[in-house]
Amino acid sequence: MLFSIANAGSDGSLEIENKSSSGEINDCFEKVNRGIFAFNQGLDKVIFKPLATGYRKLPQPVRSGASNALGNLGNVVTIPNNILQGQIKDAGVNTLRFVINTTLGIGGLFDVASYYGLEKREKEDYGQTLGTWGVGEGCYFVLPVLGPTTVRDSLGSVANIMGGDAWYNVTIANDTQYFNEADYYLSRVMSGVDFRAKNLESFDSLERTSLDLYSSVRSLYLQDRRKKIQNLDEITETLSDDDWEEVDAQ
Repeated sequence: MLFSIANAGSDGSLEIENKSSSGEINDCFEKVNRGIFAFNQGLDKVIFKPLATGYRKLPQPVRSGASNALGNLGNVVTIPNNILQGQIKDAGVNTLRFVINTTLGIGGLFDVASYYGLEKREKEDYGQTLGTWGVGEGCYFVLPVLGPTTVRDSLGSVANIMGGDAWYNVTIANDTQYFNEADYYLSRVMSGVDFRAKNLESFDSLERTSLDLYSSVRSLYLQDRRKKIQNLDEITETLSDDDWEEVDAQ
């Protein structure tokens, strides 16, 4: 069965609809990828899905605060990529949002900036920037735990640890007084759990209705990335989620 998954935007939730698929897929290591994908599915069933299910039982204000804080933290990667892509207005808005929410919003727990008319902008990362510069996505492959990516998106992730992610810089790259490595890795895990919790039903539906779940997720990821690079506000057509960058590009 063919699907389309629409990114609902800032909340990270998904909508699945029947659609057709398009776009070239360069899966150079499919046999190995399928093995790693199966391994990741096992981890999801044993660890991440139960964590996400438990997370969903927390009070809504707690979950909203955690999601807001994680989204605010993501701006430290989005802002430089806004600049690199020539999105100066978005860079200014995101900078103001980060300053206001980090201070008045108590570390980003509260989205105070929206009350001042500074609405959320789409997330950007170095993989998207490379794409806008004309760099091809290269081979698709699956990483253990981290999930789907491409050569281009992996290079974008390397840019994070080469100084492009301020949060990585103050937690891991540099010995700071206030943060350490555990804070960085906790934020990464929490981003994944938050994303998974928002999409429990969507992924369950995808598993039930996909004849080949690996192909569905592969098509979903590639088309969603292509849409984000082109800054298209439309349903992502795919064989078979929002912010795959929440999991693998920050």
